[in-house]
Formats: sequence, structure tokens, C-alpha cells
Amino acid sequence: MNSSNSRNDRIAKMSFASVYPMYLAKVEKKGRTKEELHQVIGWLTGFDDQKLQELIEEKATFETFFGRASLNPNARLITGVICGYRVEDIEDPLVQQARYLDKLVDELAKGRKMEKILRGS
Repeated sequence: MNSSNSRNDRIAKMSFASVYPMYLAKVEKKGRTKEELHQVIGWLTGFDDQKLQELIEEKATFETFFGRASLNPNARLITGVICGYRVEDIEDPLVQQARYLDKLVDELAKGRKMEKILRGS
């Protein structure tokens, strides 16, 4: 993915707290739960519910959010297209991590089994 620095900066400076309600609405609309969303986020980032809530209240940017995360070693198994880009081809690490999260939320909303979403973990 050869995207502009301004697009990457926009993602880096975007507040996770501003996107989280959209993630939650998306999965709940499709019959999934907040607990399942947190399980997916926790799998990717290593954050428990308390840490996730702290980051939301802090209005942490995606840059801060992923800077504090312990990315799951199996995150590299997340492949496919999100927002018109192949996740595995995105060059900017922060943008790739944000798109990993988008991809997992999409899979959850589409009813994919949790074992598949969590890449066999």
C-alpha cells in the first residue's frame, strides 16, 4: 500500500475512543456482543477490559493505542482486503495494525466463528 503520509498521520492521530462506538454498533447490529468485541481486541493487542476502558477514557490515539499494545504474534496471519487494500501488503506498521483491527471487527460482524477470527489461538 503506497498511501500518503497525510493519510497515515490521520490514522495515527485518530482517537480510538472515537472509533470504538462504531465497532461496537457494527458487531451488535449483527448479533454479536461487546464481550466478543473485547475478546477480539484483547487477542490482537493484549489489552484486558480495564486497560481498554482506560485507553478509551484517555482518548488515546491509534498511535498511542498500538504503541502500548503487545501485538499477538499470529496477527501476521490476518489477510484479506479491508478498505480496498490487502492487509498483508500495507507497508506502514501502524496503518497495518489499525487495518488488522478493522478486519477482525468485520469478521466478527460477518458471523465468522471465534476460533477462525482468533487464528486458531
